[in-house]
Order: sequence, then C-alpha cells, then structure tokens
Amino acid sequence: MNTGLEAAIAATLKELFGIEETHVDLQETRKEFEGDLTLVVFPYLKASRMSPEATAEAIGKALLPQAEDVSAYNVVKGFLNLSLSDAPIRAAMDRMLLDEQWGIVKLNPDLPAAMVEYSSPNTNKPLHLGHIRNNLLGYSVAKLIEATGKPVLQVQIINDRGIHICKSMYAWKMFGGGETPASTGMKGDHLVGKYYVRFDQQLKSEVADLVAQGLSEEDAKKSALCMKEVQQMLQDWESGDTEVLKLWNTMNSWVYEGFNATYDRLGVQFDKNYYESQTYVLGKKDIEIGLAQGVFYRREDGSVWIDLTEDGLDEKLVLRKDGTSVYMTQDIGTAIQRFSDYQMDSLTYVVGNEQDYHFKVLFLILQKLGYTWAKTLSHLSYGMVDLPSGRMKSREGTVVDADDLLDEMESTAQKLSEELGKVEGLSEAERASLYRTLGHGALKYFILKVDPRKRMVFNPEESIDFNGNTGPFLQYTHARICSILRKAGVMGSWSWEDFTLATKEKEVIKCLAKFPSIVQKAAADQNPSDVASFLYELAKTYNGFYQVHSVLNAETPQIAAFRVALSGQVAGALQRGMALLGMAAPERM
Repeated sequence: MNTGLEAAIAATLKELFGIEETHVDLQETRKEFEGDLTLVVFPYLKASRMSPEATAEAIGKALLPQAEDVSAYNVVKGFLNLSLSDAPIRAAMDRMLLDEQWGIVKLNPDLPAAMVEYSSPNTNKPLHLGHIRNNLLGYSVAKLIEATGKPVLQVQIINDRGIHICKSMYAWKMFGGGETPASTGMKGDHLVGKYYVRFDQQLKSEVADLVAQGLSEEDAKKSALCMKEVQQMLQDWESGDTEVLKLWNTMNSWVYEGFNATYDRLGVQFDKNYYESQTYVLGKKDIEIGLAQGVFYRREDGSVWIDLTEDGLDEKLVLRKDGTSVYMTQDIGTAIQRFSDYQMDSLTYVVGNEQDYHFKVLFLILQKLGYTWAKTLSHLSYGMVDLPSGRMKSREGTVVDADDLLDEMESTAQKLSEELGKVEGLSEAERASLYRTLGHGALKYFILKVDPRKRMVFNPEESIDFNGNTGPFLQYTHARICSILRKAGVMGSWSWEDFTLATKEKEVIKCLAKFPSIVQKAAADQNPSDVASFLYELAKTYNGFYQVHSVLNAETPQIAAFRVALSGQVAGALQRGMALLGMAAPERM
C-alpha cells in the first residue's frame, strides 16, 4: 500500500537535501498519535543540517502537495506522522477483492522445498504438553513457509531405540501380565508410558534396599538387578535377538497407533517418518571422509573428535573408541542423506532450547565438511512450557498428558459455551464439533501467541474466553461475520462514487492490508506469534467498526453492499490466518 508513497518521499529527500535514498522505511504510527504511517527523520539530519523537528516539518511541507496518497501530516520531535488519503486505502481494498487468497502466495511446486522437522517423540511414553508446543510450532512454521509459495516437507524422527525404550519393555515383561491396548482399553502410548513409570518405581525400590545394605546411591543404581537386566536387553536388541526384537516391534506398534491418534486430534500430518533404529547407522562413513579431509582427528584410544575451540566452542566426540555412534554422528549422516534425497534449500529443526549447543556444533561441522547447504540450516529454539504448579517430570509420571489436556480443553469449552448460551439450535453432533473446535483452538492460540523463543506458563482456564486475546474470541468474531454474510445473501453492486469511507472502515482496510507482509515476516522469522497478534488486532478492529456501523441496515443499499464485502474480506483473512496456526474457523456459534 506504501510503494508510491515511498517513491514520493525518496524524491522529496533528493529535492530537499540531495539524499539518494533507495529504501524508505515507513513504520506504522503509534496509536497515541494521529496518523497512519511514520517516517523517522534522524538518519537525514546530517544532510539537512537542521533540527529533527525542522527536518520533519520541511519534508512534510514539501511532500503534501506532491503525494496524493497523503492527506495531512504532523510532527512529533524527529517523527513525521503521515495521514493517508482515501486513494491508497481504496486501491488496497480493490486488490483484496481481486485476490481470493489475500495474504497467501500460490504454491509454486517448481521451487525447492523447505523441510521442517518437529515432534521427535520417544516410544517409551505418550506425548505431553511440551510435545504439544513443539508440534503446534512445527506445523505452524511449515504452513507459514508454504504460505510464501514454497513446497514444504514435514518430517519427524522417532526415538525408538536405546536404554529408555528397554526400560518400558522390561517393566511390561516383568509386571504386565500380558496386557495389551485391546485388553485394557488404553491407548498404546499410554500403556507403554505406564510401564516406563513402573520401571522407575522398581528401580527406586531396589536402590533403597541396596543403600540400606551399605552401598552408595550411585553404586546401588549400577548394581540394581532391574538396571542390569535392562542393559542386557539393550545389548540383545543391538545383537538382533529374535525375542527382544519381537517385543520391541510389538510395543512400538502400540505407541505408533497412539501417537497417530493424538496427531490426528492436533491436526498434524507428516510427509515422512524417520526412525533412530534406522538412522543411527548413518554418519559413520561421513566421519571417515572428514578424517581423510583433516576435519576430524583420532585420539590414541581410537575415538574420533573435532576441535572447535578456534570457533569459540569446545572439542566434540563424533565416534566412540569402539566405533559406535553418538547422537551427533547420526545427525550428521541424516542431514546429508536428506539433502541427497530431496530437492530442498532449507531445513529447520524445531527443538527445545536445551539443545542450542548441539545444533551450533552440528551446523558448524557440516559447514567444515564442505556442504554449502549447511548455511541454510536453522534451529527453532523454543522455550519450555511450565504449568502454574511448576515443571513436569516424565519418570515420575507428573507430566500433563497431551490427550488428557485436549479432553480438558473440550470439556472446558463445553461448560463455557453452555453457560453463555452459544449452542442453542445446534444438534448433538454440531455441539461436539464446536466444543472440539473451540477447545483445540483455545489451546493452539494460547501457545502460539507467545514468541516461541520465550519460556511460557500454560494455564488452561485463561485460554478459553470469548473476550480478550484468545482463540475463542477470534473464532466467535469469524462466526459472527459468517452469520451476517448468511443474512445478507446476494447483495447489489457498489462503487467508490457511492459513498465516502468512514474512519472505522478505513481502519479495517488498513489492518487487512498488512496481512501479506505479516505472513512473509512470520515465515522469515519462524514466529507464528506475529500472525496471532495480527489476527487479534484485526478482530478487535472489526468489532470496533461493527459496534459503530450497521452492516445490513446501512444508510444506503450501496453502503450495505460495501460493508458486506468488507466483512467478507475480514472473515476470509481470519479463516486463512487461523489456518496458519492450525485453528478451525467455525461458521456457527
């Protein structure tokens, strides 16, 4: 909306001060000041040789007769606030009406893909609140990138091997009595998670007995029979023991069914699943290549390392002395394999900030190995999710289960909707769908409205509210507009000659006009909270307009037709914006 104005300002700067400005940075005017756009004049003071106020005044005075997009200006210290005329606002509305997907760039399948890796669960326990933040962020970032026109591959790597997996297997074998998801009615991931907790209980009991016999707690943990049995089970798995592999496959299949059910509830889908039981063999040959190149070095004990001290990091193990992999080994190999398998130009890892150092090292190693695409790798380092009661602990069984949380959100949505009378006239099936839509929308919005890099506290009670900065507020606004559109039916035509734009109408259009740039910025910054903030602003702005102006009973049929068209644009932007956050936009509430 500002391209012509920026050119006019650049011409004015050249005329007044001889400044060759290739990019004019216009900011949205702060709400406490009059105006739409603000030019900061401090960069031009050296050339103007005047005070900030005088410089801003000179630019505004010269600009006003030349720029038809500007109707007025005011100066606040070194800030030139510009009020837009109707012309650019009308032009913006015209562009929106011609673009059914305003804000979203059409997918170009010929472009190289972006890959987003997220979720990355362990098969010894169900998904929990921390996984929910991870999944919602990963899905939203993928959708944001896709909204810029790029194909996106959504992938997960499942940790299905290691000592923690064997703990659940051992506990089930010892204490399970042959129970299955079918025999218990439990989701498979919940059942396996139950035995992970059961193992921890058994270990604590055995350690307590050994400590009572005089062992130190550290020695007791090593000497505990259950821990020895688990370590043996891991060795048997690695050696291909038929019985252990059969149990491993069986219990993992239970977990996958459980995960998929939760993903389905969250609206998350993956294009490809990677499994650590397969990827852990990757990377070894790349280490050998790196050794030959002098990127890595071998110590006397046979282990392989890389020295990153000159890069401000430390020395990092990449291969154990017995030739077995570490996590870094397989991450190197997996990254190389992915860029070999797919035509892509970026890879984003959505992983909590406790892994910041790991990814710094990984990216640097890949660069030193000579892979130019390594500079396109990024780590979306998000903060942990706490509860009002504090942190969660998986082994102690104190985590907030993802399924339980989704159930609670649906139940809370039902209670509040019924109290407010929002479900009258809906069938039972429609009510159930609405509770799910509102509950899940509240959860997703509450989590995604927070900058991903910040630690957050999730409070379910605060997330579901039909007023304030919440998902249900956005959804209710969308439903209200849909009701207006249904009542309007087919409207007559209108033209700009039929009326003059009211202030509140201008505000709505100006807000809508920002949507494409918001999406682009959110995708570039991998920050869905930018979209969440925009949607809240749009809903507030529209509701402010709606409180002042009637839509269907407007002053003339032409104005009514225009306001219906404007309302339709707001509904469309709300729907598309919420879709980027994984939220559904109900048409009835």
